Formats: sequence, structure tokens, C-alpha cells
Amino acid sequence: MTKAVSTQAELVERSLKKRYRAEKRFKIAGIISISVGIAALFALFIEIFGNGIGGFSQTKIKLDIVLDSEELEIYDVNNEEEVSNGYYEGVIRLALRKKFPEVKSRGDRRKLYSMISDGASYRLRDLVMADTSLIGQTKTFWFLADDDFDTYFKTLLDGDPYTARVDEKQRAWVDQLIEEGNIEKGFNTAFFTSGDSSEPELAGILGAVIGSLLTLAITLALSFPIGVAAAIYLNEYAPKNRLTELIEVNIRNLAAVPSIIFGLLGLAIFINLFGMPRSVPTVGGLVLTLMTLPTIIMSSRAALEAVPPSIREAALGLGASKMQTILHHVLPLALPGMLTGAIIGMAQALGETAPLLMIGMVAFIVDVPSWFTDSATVLPVQIFLWSDSPERAFVEKTSAAIMVLLLFLIFMNTMAVLLRKKLERRW
Repeated sequence: MTKAVSTQAELVERSLKKRYRAEKRFKIAGIISISVGIAALFALFIEIFGNGIGGFSQTKIKLDIVLDSEELEIYDVNNEEEVSNGYYEGVIRLALRKKFPEVKSRGDRRKLYSMISDGASYRLRDLVMADTSLIGQTKTFWFLADDDFDTYFKTLLDGDPYTARVDEKQRAWVDQLIEEGNIEKGFNTAFFTSGDSSEPELAGILGAVIGSLLTLAITLALSFPIGVAAAIYLNEYAPKNRLTELIEVNIRNLAAVPSIIFGLLGLAIFINLFGMPRSVPTVGGLVLTLMTLPTIIMSSRAALEAVPPSIREAALGLGASKMQTILHHVLPLALPGMLTGAIIGMAQALGETAPLLMIGMVAFIVDVPSWFTDSATVLPVQIFLWSDSPERAFVEKTSAAIMVLLLFLIFMNTMAVLLRKKLERRW
């Protein structure tokens, strides 16, 4: 008898040791998996931040500009059209020739002129049009460098100069500017204050950011009330039968449908059937509304189901109607969960690209949109366009735009968590 008990105890002990070893292996595997995931995430962030940090700075070159009326071909400063059409590029080139008088040949001068961004003449024109008293004076201006020189100068400061697009003479001119203190790296305000451009040094994200905000405004205005109303009906009013079960299953399935399918649906219905214009925030908002509705409906239903039945019973027992019970008691208690779901849905919509490509929001838009019917693009699509550009300077622009998009997403998700914690009630 004692031997049998001892044998049974040994079997149990061996079994426990085996289970403990299996549990330990499982824990180790879990720790390794999490570590690999975190390492991959850090590697991604390091790559993005390493490439993108340069997008927030821009190389500028100082020039002394002689705003001579004859050189500008402006003879009547009160004639706005004549001031607008002045030969500003000529006075910039003249300033470059004075700074580098040894440059004589036509080919070398073309290389010299290419140091300054093509947008310099437009900036000088805007300054003169704002203050025509500048004509006849000699003023010092800082102009944006061309993207090739911008890339070379930044990498030169980092100790690993990128010389593929800058020849030996141009590098010597940059060295001379450095010695004279006429070239520097400053904050890139144009990245946040201008729209897209084919010139990397002039390209900015303002148009894409405004387009994203307009599109999200349409999405929120439509998806939140419709999603909450649908959740209230399904949870509080709809009879429990096969039809409502089928609707609920389809809502869950729609949440897993690839986003490009919603883009095809928007293309077929809103553009081809209703004839709405392409590449406008209104159509983009409608498409993203279709995509985010399942998420908002499911999160709203979960919030409604979390409200204890005693709340409903107490309200009905005191004589409140079903509508009053829902609007005055159930809905306020479920609202924090609904708002959290809506914010998560908006964050999902903010990062979408595929459905918006299908409705034409991939167009090259220079102007910043001011209304819901203006042609626009959104930040993820802008990133997609820049990533496909051949210029090396667009690499840092792409990474910088990704950093901005990540900050938006982190902010929205953080706001959802804080809102949930602040307003949530525990029963």
C-alpha cells in the first residue's frame, strides 16, 4: 500500500515537473517573441527617424541682391502687373556671378545658377510686391538651396558627404560659402507651410494635412451619428431573429474587409453612379465613412451592453419611456466607450491609403484646399507619392511626413485611452 502511494506521488511529481518545464518554455518563447517585436519596432523607428530628421531642416544661401529697376525691367512701381512680371531670376543670377567672379563659361554658370532653388525668384517677387520700396536698394536675402546642394551640405555636416549629384567645382563653391559664412542649415518652415511641389526643397505637407482634416471631418460627421443610431437600434429595439443575426454577422464581416474594397465601392457608387468629382474630401469622407462604420457600430454596441440592466429597469420602474431611458440614462453611461471607438475609427481612417487611391486622391495637388469640394490629397497618399519620387531629397521628406503621421496617430490613440479612463464608470 505504501509503495503504491509512493509510486503515485512520484508520478504526480514527474507530471508537475513536466508541466513546469513546459510553462517555462512557453514563457521563454513569449519573452523572445515580444523582444523580437520590440526590436523590430525600434529598428523601424530608428530607420524612419534617422532618414526623416533631415526633412525638418533646410540649407539656405545668403546673397546680396541689387534690386535695380533696369535689371528687374520694372519702370513703374505702381503697376502691379509690371512688378509681378519683373526679371527676378536675373538679379539673383547677377548676385551669384558677383559672388563667384571666376566663373566665366556658360556651362559653369548653369551649374552655378543651379545652386539656388527654382522657387527663389518667386519668393523675391512676393517680397518686392509686398514692399515696392525695396526697388533701387541692395538687400541681403537667404534663399533655399537646390535639393542636390541641400543633400550634399547636410551629409557634409554629418561627415559622409553625398557627392553623386554635385561635381568637384560645385563642391568648391560650397566650401567657399562655408568659409564666408554664407551658407547654413535652418529649420524648414516650408515643410509645414506649403503644399506639394515637384521640387523637393519646396515641397510641404500643409495641403495634405488640411486635406486629411477635411476628409476626417466628413467621416466623423457621418459615421459617428449613423454608427451610434445603428448600435442603439440593434441593441435596444431590434427583435432577436435571423434577420438581425444576419445583420450583426455582416457588420462583423465588414470590419475585416480589405479597405481597397471600400475604395472600389466608392468609385462605383459615388463617382460612376452619382457623378461626384474625383479627388475631393467629400468623396473621401464618404468612402472612409463606409469603412469605419462597422468599427464604430461594434464598439458602440459593446458600450451599450456594458451598461447594467438595473439602470434600464430602474428608469422604467420610475415611469420613464423606453426612449427616455435610452437617451437620458443608458446613452450617457455608454458614451465614453462610443467616443473611444469613434476615435479609434478616425485613427484607422487617418492612416488609410488604398481606398483613397481608388477615388483619385492620388493626384498631384499644389494648392492648399480650403473647402470640402476643393481638389485635395491626404497625408498617407502624399507619403505614397513622395516614396515613389526618384530624387534622393524626397527620401527624408517621406520619412519626415511619416513621423508627422505617426505623431497624429499616437495622439489620437492616447486621447482615446485618456478619455476612456477619465469618463469610464466601473460597475
